[in-house]
Amino acid sequence: MAFDAGMLARVLAEIKGEALGAKIEKIHQPEKDQIVIITRSISGGRKLLIDAGANNPRIGFTFTQKENPPSPPMFCMLLRKHLTGAKLSDVLQPGFERVAVLVFETYDELGFPCRRYLIAEVMGKYSNLIFTDENKKIIALLKPVDFTTSSLRQLLPGMTYEMPPAQEKKNPLDADLESFSAEYERAGSEKGADKFITSSYLGISSSLAREIVFRATRHTDTPLKYCTAEELWRSFSSVIDCIKHGESLPTMITDETGRPIEYCFTELTHYSAPMQSKHYETLGELLDAFYDGRDREMRVRQRAADILHLLTNAETRLLKKIGAQEEELSSCAMGEEYKKWGDLITSNLYILQRGMKKVTLTDYSDMRDDGSFGECEIELDERLSPAANAQRMYKKYNKAKTAKVELTKQISLARAELEYIYTVFDSLTRAETPSDLAEIRQELHSSGYASRMKGYTAKKNSTPAYSKFKTSGGYTVLCGKNNIQNEYITHRLAEKTDYWFHAKGVPGSHVVLVCGGEEPDGADFTEAAEIAAHYSKATGGQNVEVDYTLAKNVKKPASGKPGLVIYHTNWSAVVTPDADKIAAMKIK
Repeated sequence: MAFDAGMLARVLAEIKGEALGAKIEKIHQPEKDQIVIITRSISGGRKLLIDAGANNPRIGFTFTQKENPPSPPMFCMLLRKHLTGAKLSDVLQPGFERVAVLVFETYDELGFPCRRYLIAEVMGKYSNLIFTDENKKIIALLKPVDFTTSSLRQLLPGMTYEMPPAQEKKNPLDADLESFSAEYERAGSEKGADKFITSSYLGISSSLAREIVFRATRHTDTPLKYCTAEELWRSFSSVIDCIKHGESLPTMITDETGRPIEYCFTELTHYSAPMQSKHYETLGELLDAFYDGRDREMRVRQRAADILHLLTNAETRLLKKIGAQEEELSSCAMGEEYKKWGDLITSNLYILQRGMKKVTLTDYSDMRDDGSFGECEIELDERLSPAANAQRMYKKYNKAKTAKVELTKQISLARAELEYIYTVFDSLTRAETPSDLAEIRQELHSSGYASRMKGYTAKKNSTPAYSKFKTSGGYTVLCGKNNIQNEYITHRLAEKTDYWFHAKGVPGSHVVLVCGGEEPDGADFTEAAEIAAHYSKATGGQNVEVDYTLAKNVKKPASGKPGLVIYHTNWSAVVTPDADKIAAMKIK
């Protein structure tokens, strides 16, 4: 679902209830199109996220900890200068547009009271964040808009802010039965009821329109001729009343695998099994749950494009190399035939002559059921003597024998490197911050891929930022998100009496259950195994087998790639990880 005007209205109502009158403590810009404003009031601290990106624009409270860049961007510095210590005095939504205006009471450079406005336009690819003075003169903005970008409206520092061009649609907050019926009559009877709502009224998404139609007719694709204006108005007005002054019911729809599909500020009844409905206490929690995974995946794709390109090329190269070597290895099976042919030529030298191209000889090693012997046809080099032809066959035999040994070794090395590449691919799926990606680049650099990483400069080693969890029994669990972190917690942090976990047979995180010399309960072992299963390629699966053993039994082989370990003494557990349970166990 798009972040529509109805969702924005309910989010702003939540912000008014929680943060109105709060003071601005800090401002961060973790991404080029994201601002996080940390507020403080009598009720406590809140983090307000404004995302003006093209993919997932939104505004709302967030509970997610985001990593900030080493040096803040200029836009962030300017907001800090003007708004640190300011008071959030009002939150507005002009004309039911997807525009949020945050009003701040602060002081200017001379110490006189003044107002500042932070305007968030949540409009898909046209989303923007504009900072103005009390006269709506633009001080700074996230994305300048000039004539080359838009001929309808320009947004540049020094200009006076103007609202986006008005649409030829009605404000649903002003609708009544009479005006709604008039719009109904003007629409064609063959028109879908959901299309009628979205084309006639501002700020209503397609998903919410389908919900309104479903509540009226029990179908989402009902044409207008099959429902009356009064039936449609009843469900339409109930949703609008919820937007105006009703209670929000933050709802998310997930598929059978738990993947988020849709969300809304009210109940979505038009989804049925296998889709599942999940409710949240606040809209901020709902938005975090829906967007966090999408944001992380999108950011990783953007920032890790060079790593993905390198890994994809390496995978293609290795698969091609292994295929060619296996084909060559299959041809080495002719080695024994070459030896046999050399023996046959040697034993029949007295009947062979130089210049013969082909000869058929009796093969005494091939006795048939009737007591006769088979025959063997051999191609000869007419330029060579019979003895030289025999030596030629022996040379081919020796070459095939040597090649078989070397090709087997090379195929094994190539497969090991391919498995390592897959572990790095798996690490990318769990990368959450720029630090995680920096560690993966460092790992690839140290693993011999420096020549393929253009412009990369090795940085000074720092402590890897691994994840921590707390079990129900109070034990700490360490979890690596990439091979650098895996090595650090397994070989540097884990004590001999701690337990080490890893999903069996698939790439995944190293997990260490820190025991402190004690023996944890079975529940603690199960939870540690669930963490190992969740942070592996088997995540989302059921009955995942996890190996675990004492950390002292886990060794790194000589010259092994980062993250590669061997162990021989272990136990196994079969678990089904629960993502929500594991998220609750994580130490922030």
